[in-house]
Amino acid sequence: MKRPLIVVVGRRLGETTRWPYSHASALPQRYLEAVRRAGGEPVVVDPNGGDVETVVERGDALVLTGGPDIDPAFYGERPHPKTYGVDTAADMFETELARVAIERRLPTLAICRGLQIVNVAFGGTLYQHIPEEPGVDPHGRPGEAGGETRQAIEVDADSLLASAMGETRVVGSCHHHQAVAKVADRLRVSARARDGVVEGLEHDGAWLLAVQWHPEDTADADAAQQRLFDALVERSNGGVR
Repeated sequence: MKRPLIVVVGRRLGETTRWPYSHASALPQRYLEAVRRAGGEPVVVDPNGGDVETVVERGDALVLTGGPDIDPAFYGERPHPKTYGVDTAADMFETELARVAIERRLPTLAICRGLQIVNVAFGGTLYQHIPEEPGVDPHGRPGEAGGETRQAIEVDADSLLASAMGETRVVGSCHHHQAVAKVADRLRVSARARDGVVEGLEHDGAWLLAVQWHPEDTADADAAQQRLFDALVERSNGGVR
């Protein structure tokens, strides 16, 4: 039996003098390894364009990956001084990809930026710099090697997320300085950190696991994190769309 094709959104690298890596499309191997352990065949798509309809039609499931901040104009705000790495072309592609995938019932796992993309795509907003929010714990330093922190996360028992992970208390590897503010219509919160920051979202009419932390960071050693990828691949292979 063929392994299901799991579409994984890549990242466009910046300028470098090292050929051929300038502006290359790339992705950390941990995403791909977690998909392969689950029995899927990952294929990386470039985020700066392409035909969303073709991606959704050809893929058996989708992983929206971590990355830089979304252009605040997408949710009606001006950039905060700490907002970084905005790539409007990627934002346009990924928000449309998220909308179409969820509307077409393509099983979707959205990670970190991916969760934020889903929320913004359906009309939600973001806190642009959570270290300024009262009572918020450090959630890591995005874009830095070794910048992650481990957060205790409470998962709603009556959620797809709890069913997939098999647990209601997990530890997530976090490196994000933004978070969900207004939750979009048709989405609901499925997990929170102890400081109240939204760490999980679900859709009321589609198979969506959206997490603010990075399960791929620890999936090789933490069975609950790997089960997110397992559930995605299982749903993609014979699941009803």
